[in-house]
Amino acid sequence: MSSDDSDFYGNDDITIDLKSKVKEFDVKDWWEGYGSLDTPLKRQARRQAAMDTSHLHNPYAGVEYAWQLTETIEDFLERVPPATTNGTSENPWIWICNPYINRKKKGEASNQMIHGGEDEAPEEVGADLPRVVEGGMARLHFASEFIDACRRSGNHPSFVNRECRKAGVDAAKDILDLAKAHHVRCGKWMLFCPVFEVNEVWEIVAKATANNELGIAAKVAPRSTSDKRTDRLVCVYTADFSDTPDVRRVAGRLKQLGLIEAKGRPLYYKPDVYTYLGISHGNPWEIRASIYDTASMLKKA
Repeated sequence: MSSDDSDFYGNDDITIDLKSKVKEFDVKDWWEGYGSLDTPLKRQARRQAAMDTSHLHNPYAGVEYAWQLTETIEDFLERVPPATTNGTSENPWIWICNPYINRKKKGEASNQMIHGGEDEAPEEVGADLPRVVEGGMARLHFASEFIDACRRSGNHPSFVNRECRKAGVDAAKDILDLAKAHHVRCGKWMLFCPVFEVNEVWEIVAKATANNELGIAAKVAPRSTSDKRTDRLVCVYTADFSDTPDVRRVAGRLKQLGLIEAKGRPLYYKPDVYTYLGISHGNPWEIRASIYDTASMLKKA
């Protein structure tokens, strides 16, 4: 090697060492390691993706405990992890909305005027919730009067029980028909998970919701200083409780994501109108608080 070459490539020892390193270099291992690095270019790409929101929607824009279109999913999950984020009176839930579906802004929704209904799904444009609540309460009052009269009738207990159950079933059908007619059609799959799993479960649900793989929105219960229950509730909302193919699709996707165990307890689906009307487990009309379950809906034919 000439002296000029030696100045450019280094002396013979350096050249031999470099050739040895090139020979031993594993491109695949290096690329896998590089892929896990949080480089400046990757951070810049994430920021640009988060800022390109002109075609997206967020009815919970500005809500502290909700995903914002100006942040990445990863930043959102790090900002308000449900396992360690304390719930407040202003923020009793952590929310993420599907950015590809347009809904009423939270501050403009009628459910903000209903005690106990403030934190249900983002409201559908065109929904007439006040009329549904008024009509639903009237229908339940009618059912209550019929049940009371039936129980005072002196008829055989088996007849009374049968008629009372039928009164509840009929009332439930009328309420669901009323809700559908006035575009109060949201409902949710309800998933309970232990606290030590809630961050992992919520990450799966949040990312799938943001990617338009599930329904219109999802929420998770943050940490409570008063509620000592060991399970946390995650709700996955769909647009229309009467759209059984879509409700089934979301349940199927939850199963694919590993959130429904084959031998575990099933998930139950509750329409939001039941929440607005206070229809819960053990109600006096004996209305089932849920209208679907994954055991039945995902059962193979």
